[in-house]
Amino acid sequence: MKGLYCRAGESDAEPKFVIQETSLPEVLGSHLVRVQVKACGLSPVDFKLLEDLGIQRDLIPVGREVAGVVLQVGDKVSFFQPEDEVVGILPLDSPCSGLCDVIEIDEHYLVQKPEKLSSVCVAGALRDGLCAHTALHTHARMAAGHTLLVMDGASSFGLMCIQLACHHGVKVLTTSHSPQKHTFLEQLRPSVVKVIPVYNGSSDLLPVVLEETGGLGVDIVVDSGVRLHEEESEKTKLLPHKHDIISVLGVGGHWVTSHKDLQLDPPDCRFLYLKSASLTFLNHEVWTASSAQQGRYLHILKDVVEKMSAGVLRPQPEEAVPLYEATVTMATVQCHQKKKAVVQL
Repeated sequence: MKGLYCRAGESDAEPKFVIQETSLPEVLGSHLVRVQVKACGLSPVDFKLLEDLGIQRDLIPVGREVAGVVLQVGDKVSFFQPEDEVVGILPLDSPCSGLCDVIEIDEHYLVQKPEKLSSVCVAGALRDGLCAHTALHTHARMAAGHTLLVMDGASSFGLMCIQLACHHGVKVLTTSHSPQKHTFLEQLRPSVVKVIPVYNGSSDLLPVVLEETGGLGVDIVVDSGVRLHEEESEKTKLLPHKHDIISVLGVGGHWVTSHKDLQLDPPDCRFLYLKSASLTFLNHEVWTASSAQQGRYLHILKDVVEKMSAGVLRPQPEEAVPLYEATVTMATVQCHQKKKAVVQL
């Protein structure tokens, strides 16, 4: 059978994505589940993270968010049986590509897929749902009555944050990166309190947030990247400056950041200290990189798929691509021309 793999380029060279023949062991491990894949989500490969964790391979398996049907279970598997529909995320060190017809995965990385939830929908949105749940529940301890600012609310991750927060009675403000996204966010139901445009070069974030919160600031900020310096590049011009984020935080607020290389100067730290505010880094990969909180991880995955099935989380539909287009599609995802993609098998 065939799978999608990545051959990392030397230094600054572009990585190459290739379809490669692969096979599974004849004997199934005791705790493993053999799954026939129906759909697989594609997200960028984080080479630096793999290097940091000491995972080095000539060919890196690509495609980790999978949905499928159980074919066979190991003799010590207790959660699943053949013909169960399942969904999960392959761990970073998995030898399997999620685009193989059949994969093997430990039962502790899978949850049952609700029958009415499509494989394409859940494979495309599972990672963003996990990130939103981790950011708002695990890190920010979101509660009814809180005020939340979501940066770039029209992104797939931002949309999940907005929908999850509204479900829990949180007052939501968000930013928009284009006129089309601004209109989309204003038409969302349940609705957000305020959509703040940042695409026209204005820096109205702080005054608008203070006006909407009675001068108190927000309880939670979830970003999708941060601008560290005043100079703007084409990539960072729509991102908020770190000082703006700290300024909009209220007393005791939580800042959840996706920025991997965030640098705070002593004045920034002093400002956070004066507000008794906290900063948390969002790295959803810790759930599969460590087994320390495996039960909690499975609870989160189950909660995310159940909320998708119930219509609480409504991801924007992704058009599935066939396997033969996977290499080209993955190249566009890797260079961030496209946020994500789903391959239907």
